[in-house]
Amino acid sequence: MTKTTRVPRSQRYNPANEDFHKEDFPFYWLNQVHGRYSIAIEKALKKINIDIPRWRILFTLKEEGICSVSQIAVHAIAKLPTITKTIQRMKEDDLVDTRVRKDDGRVTEVMITEKGIKAVEDIRHATKDLFKQSFKGMTEAQIKRLNKLLEQLFHNLPDHL
Repeated sequence: MTKTTRVPRSQRYNPANEDFHKEDFPFYWLNQVHGRYSIAIEKALKKINIDIPRWRILFTLKEEGICSVSQIAVHAIAKLPTITKTIQRMKEDDLVDTRVRKDDGRVTEVMITEKGIKAVEDIRHATKDLFKQSFKGMTEAQIKRLNKLLEQLFHNLPDHL
């Protein structure tokens, strides 16, 4: 009788395994969700003339307060040159203002304006139904658990910097 080595069930999620199926791969579903969400949020934001980079910057500033351009890039998961250009356009539209950090002239700080705060309220109104639809049938405990699992996965991945 030959002894066969059993592969742990958890390995079916590993693309290196012969028994791998894409639907068993968590990153498949993360990408599917992200893609579908991105399309839906773009559509909702387009109605109020906001794009995803502006949305991310505005919500970062609303929550974090004054931030450096580098801090915003980290929160918005975008490259520094992209964020810098977006902030310049947002400044022209009076959504944000900038200043040089007093103790370090190399750092540009960004703060939200009154018009930017109004835009956040418009965004909340424009996207509230998408949030409700996205989490339909899920309890608060399930959403918290999902967030904890995603946070753990995030911390397990290598830092992109």
